[in-house]
Amino acid sequence: MQRISISISGIRRFSVTSPSPSSASNHVTLAGKKAFSFLDSDQTFPRNYHHQSPLYKVSSFLGSCKSQSNSKSVLLQAHAHILKLGYGTHPTLVASIVAAYRRCNLPHIARRLLTRFLSLSPGVSNTNLVIESLMINGECGLAKKVLRKASDRNVITWNLMIGGYVRNVQYEEALKTLKDMISFSDIKPNKFSFASALAACARLGDLNRAKWVHSLMMTDGGVELNPILCTALVDVYAKCGHIKTSREVFYGVERDDVSVWNAMITGFATHGLAEEAIRVFSEMEGQHVSPDSITFLGMLTACSHCGLLEEGKGYFDLMSQRYSIQPKLEHYGAMVDLLGRGGKVKEAYELIESMPVEPDLVIWRSLLSSSRTYKNPKLAETAIQNLSKARSGDYVLLSNIYSSTKKWESAQKVRELMKREGIRKAKGKSWVEFGGVIHRFKAGDASHVETKGIYKLLEELIQRTKSQGFVPVTDLVLMDVSEEEKEENLNYHSEKLALAFGILKSSPGSEVRIQKNIRMCSDCHNWIKSVSRLLNRVIIIRDRIRFHRFEDGLCSCKDYW
Repeated sequence: MQRISISISGIRRFSVTSPSPSSASNHVTLAGKKAFSFLDSDQTFPRNYHHQSPLYKVSSFLGSCKSQSNSKSVLLQAHAHILKLGYGTHPTLVASIVAAYRRCNLPHIARRLLTRFLSLSPGVSNTNLVIESLMINGECGLAKKVLRKASDRNVITWNLMIGGYVRNVQYEEALKTLKDMISFSDIKPNKFSFASALAACARLGDLNRAKWVHSLMMTDGGVELNPILCTALVDVYAKCGHIKTSREVFYGVERDDVSVWNAMITGFATHGLAEEAIRVFSEMEGQHVSPDSITFLGMLTACSHCGLLEEGKGYFDLMSQRYSIQPKLEHYGAMVDLLGRGGKVKEAYELIESMPVEPDLVIWRSLLSSSRTYKNPKLAETAIQNLSKARSGDYVLLSNIYSSTKKWESAQKVRELMKREGIRKAKGKSWVEFGGVIHRFKAGDASHVETKGIYKLLEELIQRTKSQGFVPVTDLVLMDVSEEEKEENLNYHSEKLALAFGILKSSPGSEVRIQKNIRMCSDCHNWIKSVSRLLNRVIIIRDRIRFHRFEDGLCSCKDYW
């Protein structure tokens, strides 16, 4: 393996002036000496590594280097030590060092090191190792630079980029990379390329691009549909709001793997189609495919979203009694959600108290949410007290409860606490795809190029729905102000702006699809039902909890969400 010809003196020229040694810097230095002690022995340096290997320990040490000046000094010394002993071209170490320099605010060294490494034509396997390590470190930009400058690539190179973007929540970049792979290389995507791309589409909820990826899979004879791809296809159409296509795919593929069944059951659950989920579960048993813990989580979620209390309790008992699957934390969480949504808030709390495992933040937030819905301030306060890391949304829920019960003084105290602690309310965001571009909105947004037309149409829709009997739901607005002021606060939520844009740009009668990052409020939910009837349009909204299909003044959730 070639060595990078960067001299130790060259490294020293980049060094920074460190303060006098502190206990923290001594600790880092001692950790570094321990991590690098194996390099002074005669051990063979491993090409691959696991959590006990010396290479893993060195990479972990490099990962601990932050932007403090003492870390910069130690990093420079560590890099010089690696070069001195001849390990400067090990791909994983190169990536770890580059990422460490970036974290320590020394990007010029990071760029120089990476450029030098690539100039040595390291070979495709080493290039792939560098890309993989950079993606693990979250350095997507540097990984992209490696891809662009690499002299040799293979399908693994592209897959590492696509999958890396998905793991780093850069879904649009993942799909763009797949497009570049097809357009600018003679390497064909394989099943791993498509699995990652479908995952990106599912996270975005982008139906058009999901169809594009699916069509690519079917061209030139297509790829073999293994259980992973079958599951991904069922999942992506469900998450893109096209449950009918998801069902068609499900019944058109091999179903001998439990993951395919799980994708269909979970898809029905998120769409509030509990009866369909129950039917698929029965078919699964009939075909002697054994359910697993994910299957039962899907069933409990389906029952929770549709208020099927007794059925949900039955599946909870069935998993342990017939299938010897012990409930995990997430199953107890689903039961707490099921009971809370069904108005059994006290019973939900009793279940939390009797659980054999420690309840997590999700469970306490579920209790908090149901306490808000059924206006139980006492249990809401209990939930907040058990949230060791309460987020802004938790305080907002508690303030909502006080506001809805007209306890304005208590609501004011919560708001004052949030202000004093620097806690800001998480902003609701909605987005809609049009013409291959995703248009994003937040409450009161005025940044869109078509803002004037959006607000004009929105005001018109608000007045028309009111004339047909719509009454704003103002009891959860967090202020003791007039009803008129409360309505003003509700009129410009992000989903309303996104819907106005979708209607403005789409043809009459076509579906409008919207994504939202948090749970939809009651006022927006009721208003969108009115709009669907007013315009005779199907409106599909995917919020943090589930899908809502609005049509002819009704919602698929039956106002139970």
